[in-house]
Amino acid sequence: MLKQLSFRLIVFSLFVILVSAACGKGSGGSGGGGPVTPPTPPAPTEDAIVFTYDIDPGSNIYAALGASQEVKITVTSKMPTAGVITDIVVKRDSDGATVSSSTLAASTMVPITGTITNLATNVVCTATITLKSASTATNTSTKTFKIARK
Repeated sequence: MLKQLSFRLIVFSLFVILVSAACGKGSGGSGGGGPVTPPTPPAPTEDAIVFTYDIDPGSNIYAALGASQEVKITVTSKMPTAGVITDIVVKRDSDGATVSSSTLAASTMVPITGTITNLATNVVCTATITLKSASTATNTSTKTFKIARK
């Protein structure tokens, strides 16, 4: 009886050792055991840029009083964290030649003040204001208006 009990104890011990080895951490393989890489959280998305500017020509041509005209731009959507880059390009309607062009550094402050320069008397131009997110290249917004010096 003692031999039978010893034999059962040995078999049971071997069984426990084998099961423990099979369930323990391995050095790779499909059972895991390697380092765990946490999932990358999705990048936060920015709100689409929406803005207004203080020049309001309505359906007409804005009459600038001099060779230069200041324009104040206000971002009305949630400001991108890294700010917006502002491009102001003014072209003559008659031949498409660039009258003035400026790019303002990324800003998170509003209003953003830009200046249109080199306006000639009675020369109708189209001003294009483009705001681009400093961190998300695809997040842009553009508006245009007509302007001429009186």
